[in-house]
Amino acid sequence: MNRRNAMKIAAGAMIGGGAGLISLTQAFKPEPLPEKPAQKLEPGENATNWQYAQLDPTESGQIAYHQYSVGSCMYATFYGVASQIAAKLGEPYASFPFDMMKYGHGGVGGFGTLCGALNGGAALIGLFVSDKKTHDSMINDLFQWYENSQLPVFKPKKAVMNYTPASSVSHSTLCHASTANWGKASGFKIDSDERKERCRRLTGEVAAKVTTSLNAFFNHNYVTVYQNNENAGTCLTCHGEKGKLNNISGQMNCNSCHTKSLAHEVFGDIHYKYME
Repeated sequence: MNRRNAMKIAAGAMIGGGAGLISLTQAFKPEPLPEKPAQKLEPGENATNWQYAQLDPTESGQIAYHQYSVGSCMYATFYGVASQIAAKLGEPYASFPFDMMKYGHGGVGGFGTLCGALNGGAALIGLFVSDKKTHDSMINDLFQWYENSQLPVFKPKKAVMNYTPASSVSHSTLCHASTANWGKASGFKIDSDERKERCRRLTGEVAAKVTTSLNAFFNHNYVTVYQNNENAGTCLTCHGEKGKLNNISGQMNCNSCHTKSLAHEVFGDIHYKYME
């Protein structure tokens, strides 16, 4: 059967009614990507001179929260953890150029891309975990937690602002999408003091989360949590490296930026079935 005949069948199904069309599209639906099992990650031999020391996640969050006004989200997240290590272990941490992390504010120089708190969190994991596959798995966990959780819930011991932000699910690791979704949930504008307090608390939240993850990893207790992003996995079935299209590489939630057209929704699976 060629694509022309497939489209004729599809047209007939539309004429025959919605039930026929649903049955047809389900018949041509590609097999979903297999679920990855949870995996225990072990530290192994560290190939760097940057050693980790067990920290209190609450303290990491509090430091990050108050450092937000110094250098914004990425700087504060990184400083909240690494400054404590510097106090415990001294060099080379004591001479670390923390100011370099200020570039990550507002999604990298205000560009609205990757959330600065996540950028700082990923930098911490990359600093202490030398194996690429291992730190990729830990970063994947961190990012999917951020995408799927109601945040922030972090509460500072001494708040900068007498306001408790609404929590929301970002459905994205991108700064502009995350703040926009929070704005819809809270009713506040992007340039409001309330939004700044939200991001300040979110920064503390991420610093505490990364500390918890690193503590577990170096205590030999880290097991991966998020194996596949369900929405991304659906798209990668066709668009990923194992699909016929093979034109996308990524793991973030696709639906934060992309939505299916009606034609894609109705005919996408049929069209894909007969692609060469």
